[in-house]
Amino acid sequence: MPTTAPHALSDVTASDGTLRRFLHGLPGVDAVGLEARAASLGTRSIKTTAKAYAIDLAISMVDLTTLEGADTPGKVRALGAKAVRPDPTDRTTPATAAVCVYPDMVATAKEAVAGSTVKVASVATAFPAGRAPIAVKLADVREAVAAGADEIDMVIDRGAFLAGNYLKVYDEITAVKEACGTSARLKVIFETGELSTYDNIRRASWLGMLAGADFIKTSTGKVAVNATPANTLLMLEAVRDFRAQTGVQVGVKPAGGIRTTKDAVKFLVLVNETAGEDWLDNHWFRFGASSLLNDLLMQRQKLATGRYSGPDYVTVD
Repeated sequence: MPTTAPHALSDVTASDGTLRRFLHGLPGVDAVGLEARAASLGTRSIKTTAKAYAIDLAISMVDLTTLEGADTPGKVRALGAKAVRPDPTDRTTPATAAVCVYPDMVATAKEAVAGSTVKVASVATAFPAGRAPIAVKLADVREAVAAGADEIDMVIDRGAFLAGNYLKVYDEITAVKEACGTSARLKVIFETGELSTYDNIRRASWLGMLAGADFIKTSTGKVAVNATPANTLLMLEAVRDFRAQTGVQVGVKPAGGIRTTKDAVKFLVLVNETAGEDWLDNHWFRFGASSLLNDLLMQRQKLATGRYSGPDYVTVD
């Protein structure tokens, strides 16, 4: 599907004024209602067979991530091996969706997952703060793409957004999208914990989609408040409504703070009940996580054998 702003909405990005009017004309968010619905959906229980399916689906949606200053080629190679074969003792375990690394580790990650379905994602645009000139941000993206990145996770300029300079944010996203070329999909990170209000999260979601995002993503995982059921529900409503209005489908990636199988299942219920089955696929929904995979593997083995494994069953990332 195309990911640039469709003709029906292209006029709203013609100027800062028209873009502002469009974004501030979006319906206001009922915070109490949003949080109540997210909490209600989180109480849904699923049967054993459905749980087994949900665990495998969640594993296939994980962007296995390492974004630390102490990352080494050896650590990235080990992470790639784990992404390709999360459980070496059980070949029926699905591979993860991707490994996510800094741009200088893309080539190493690419070698580690060669021959598999696992994608290589790279954060860029002066992640996580995004405080750099646009030329530096674009160079960051081009370097990652040249090294073989299949996906780029960019951060928006939250300062510009909160100041109401929406056209600047839009222009940066479109420039990054162009730098991705035809080989890399673009995930746009809002850092929802810094946007303060649900109305701002809704506006950022539409702004990102209008600018050509292939995915909209909650967070960097580097701040106190990351993905929550409520902010993810709001973004799922946005992609659902955007497709209904434009015919363009955009993915969603909650990131940060999702650590247990129980959490992951709650998010999958949100996807199914809000956006629908079309998003229950790793092409359209991802988990930005590091510790989540280990719990999914432990719960998967518990379903298969009836018992939990010892602490050495999974690797420590």
